[in-house]
Amino acid sequence: MNPRTIALVYGRVDPQAPPDEQDNLVQVDAVRAACARLGFATIDVPLTLDLGAAAAVLQGSAPDLAFNLTETIDGKARLIHLGPSLLASLGLPFTGAPAEAILLTSQKLLAKRMMKADGIDTPAWAAGREASAGDPGFPPPFIVKSIWEHASVGMEDSSVARDLPGLRAELSRRAPREGLGGLFVECFVDGREFNIALLGGGASRDPQVLPPAEMQFLGYPEGKPRVVGYRAKWLDDSFEAASTVRRFDLPPGDGPLLARMSAVARSCWQLFGLRGYARVDFRVDSTGRPWVLEVNANPCISPGAGFAAAAGRAGLSIDAVVARIIADVEGGLP
Repeated sequence: MNPRTIALVYGRVDPQAPPDEQDNLVQVDAVRAACARLGFATIDVPLTLDLGAAAAVLQGSAPDLAFNLTETIDGKARLIHLGPSLLASLGLPFTGAPAEAILLTSQKLLAKRMMKADGIDTPAWAAGREASAGDPGFPPPFIVKSIWEHASVGMEDSSVARDLPGLRAELSRRAPREGLGGLFVECFVDGREFNIALLGGGASRDPQVLPPAEMQFLGYPEGKPRVVGYRAKWLDDSFEAASTVRRFDLPPGDGPLLARMSAVARSCWQLFGLRGYARVDFRVDSTGRPWVLEVNANPCISPGAGFAAAAGRAGLSIDAVVARIIADVEGGLP
C-alpha cells in the first residue's frame, strides 16, 4: 500500500437519510479529492455500530493516518465520539479533536457547564425535564434545543417561545422524537449572530482565526424568529434559506467586538483541547455583549459550509485547509 495513505472515516449514510446527513457524503467527497491533489491515497471506512468490522478494515489496510469525518453513527449524533474513540484505541493518528473533546462539545450541557466554570459567557439554560415542570429559572424569550443533535435538527420557528405556555407547547412537540431528557431550554439572545472559525496547523501553536462571519436575516417579517433553523440550512427552496445570508464585510465599528469574540473563541479552543479546526457560534445582545451558543469541534468543511466560506475569505483553498488539518495531527503524519 502507498506509504502515505489516509483512511476517510465517517458514519455510513443511509440512502434515505435526510439532507443534513447526506451532506456528510459531500464533505467526504471534497476531502477525498483534496487528498488526491495533495498526493495521498485514500480508503473509505464508513462506520456502523459494528465497530469491530471497521477496526478490522483499518488494521488490514494499515493507513498512516485517519481523517475523522464522523458526524453521526447509525444516524445518531450522540454517537459522534465513537469514531475518534475507535481510532485512538487502535493507536492510529487522526485529524481533528480528540475523542474527549468531541464528547464534551457535542453534549451541549456539558460544554455549557465547562464554559460557565471557565468564565466564558454562555446563555442561561435549564434541562428539558426541569423546564417542563415549571419555570426554567430565567425570563423569556426561550429557545428549545437538542442536547446532542447538530445541524439545527428539530429547530423550527416554534422553538423560540415568547412565554411559558409557548415553551411547554414546544417541549411537547419535540418530546416524542427526542425525549425531554434530550432537550434543553436556553435563554434566547435576540440579537446579531456570528461564527468564528479556527484553523490549526500553521506556523504558530495557536490556531488561526479566520475572517468572522455574521449571519443576516434579510426580509424577515415582524415576529418571525431570527434563527438559523433547519429550513435555513437544508431546504434550499425555502424562504429561510434564501433570506439567511452570510456576510464578511462588517462595519469598522465592529472591530472591538470581533477582537473580543476572536479571543473568546481561542479560549474555547484551549478549554476543550481542540485540534485541527473548529467553529464557535455567538449571539450578541443589545448591549454588544457576545454569548457563546456552542463550540463545534470538527465542523463541516464541505464546499457550501460556513467554514469553507471563511477559509476562502482568508485566501485558503480546500486543499490548503485539508493540508493544515493534516499538519495539526498529534504527532504528525508518519
